[in-house]
Amino acid sequence: MPSEQSTWLITVPLDADAEGLIQQLRSKLSHQAKLSSQNISQLGIPLFKTGTLDGLIGLSEELPKQEAFFTATVAKTVDTLRNLLNNDPSKLSQHVLVNEAGVDEYLLGDWKWNESRYGSQRSLKEMVDILQKEMTSIDNAMKAKLNNYNLVKGNLTQMQRKKTGNLSVKSLADIVNKDDFIQDSEYLETLLVAVPKNLVKDWNSKYERLTNMVVPRSSSEVAVDDEYTLFSVVVFRKVHDEFLQKCRENKYIVRDFVYSEETIARQREEMDMTDITEKELWTELLRLTRTNFSEAYQILVHHKVLRLFVESVLRYGLPAQYLGIVIKPEAKTEKRVFSYLQEQLAYLKPRSNRDKGVKGGANDEFVGEYQTIMEQEFYDFVIYDIPWVTT
Repeated sequence: MPSEQSTWLITVPLDADAEGLIQQLRSKLSHQAKLSSQNISQLGIPLFKTGTLDGLIGLSEELPKQEAFFTATVAKTVDTLRNLLNNDPSKLSQHVLVNEAGVDEYLLGDWKWNESRYGSQRSLKEMVDILQKEMTSIDNAMKAKLNNYNLVKGNLTQMQRKKTGNLSVKSLADIVNKDDFIQDSEYLETLLVAVPKNLVKDWNSKYERLTNMVVPRSSSEVAVDDEYTLFSVVVFRKVHDEFLQKCRENKYIVRDFVYSEETIARQREEMDMTDITEKELWTELLRLTRTNFSEAYQILVHHKVLRLFVESVLRYGLPAQYLGIVIKPEAKTEKRVFSYLQEQLAYLKPRSNRDKGVKGGANDEFVGEYQTIMEQEFYDFVIYDIPWVTT
C-alpha cells in the first residue's frame, strides 16, 4: 500500500469512458470512504514516444533511483523554509506554493503536462535527463546559497554570543569606558577582574596584597550581574603575570581586555555590517527557496508522471494511452480508499504484462534478467505517491 500522508498518482488503460470512471470513483469514494470529490482529479498524461523495450526497462530501473534524489531535494527546500521562518506553520504555508497556488490546487486542478517546457515529442530518456539536470541545478544553487548564509549567520551568532553570558565571559566593549583605564602610562596598567559575588568581600580585603606593586585603593567597581562583579585595578606592568597567577589561585578571573576606542568602534561596525549582511542574505535565501520549492515540486511531479508512463507501458502494453488519476486520501482513510481501488480496478490484473507466464518457458530468462524490477511492490494497477508537504 502507498505510504500514508501522501497523494496518489494512478494510471489505467484509456479504453473506457475516462470522465465516467473519474465520476464513478468520486461517487463511490465519497460514499464508502467519506472522501471529498475535490480530492479526486484527472492527471493529464501525454502520448509519449515509447521507444524500445530495453529503453523502457532501463528507465524503469533508473527512475526510482533518481526519484529518491528528487524527493529529498523538495524536502530540503521545505526544511530550509521551515528553519528560515522559525517553524511557524502559518508563515510556512504562505511560501510552500507552486506557481503561487497551494500544492493540492496544483495537483488536483486537472494537472497538465508542461508542454512548452518539456515537449512530449522528445524521447523519454531526453526528458528524464532534462529533469535530472534541472533538479541538480536547483540542489547545487540551494547548497551554495545556504552555505553562504550559514557562514554569515554563524559569525553573527558568535559575535552576539560574546555580548551575552556573565561578566566572566561576555564582551566588555559596551560595558567599560575610557575613564575606567589609566592611559599612556609607561609603568602602570589597568586590569579588569571578574570576581564571583560570594568572593567580593574577600577581593576587597586582599587585592592590594596579592602581589607587590598593586596601587592601593585602586580597585573600582565597573559592573555587576547575577554571578560576578567586575572590578578595575591598577598594577605595575612588571607584576602583570604574577598578579594573574594570584588571581587564578583565588578564583578571580582576569579579563583579557585592552581598551582601544578604535578597536571597539571597529568591532561595533563589524557586528553592524554582519547583522545587515545576515538580514540581506536571509531575504535572498527565502526568496530563492520559495522559488526553488515551486520549481522542484513541479519537476518531481513531471518525473513521477514519466515513471507512471514507463511502468504503464510495461504493465498494460500498447497502445500507450492511459488515464491518469490523482487521489488525495484524508488522514486515516487511506486503507479504506486503497481497498476500494483494489476492488474497483481488479479487472486490470489480466492486463499486466508482468503477470503473465512468470513460471516456465522462455519467460524465465526475462524474469531472471529483470528480477530487481519484478521484486518491486506490485498491485493490479500502476500507483505511485507524492509525500504531503506538511506545515
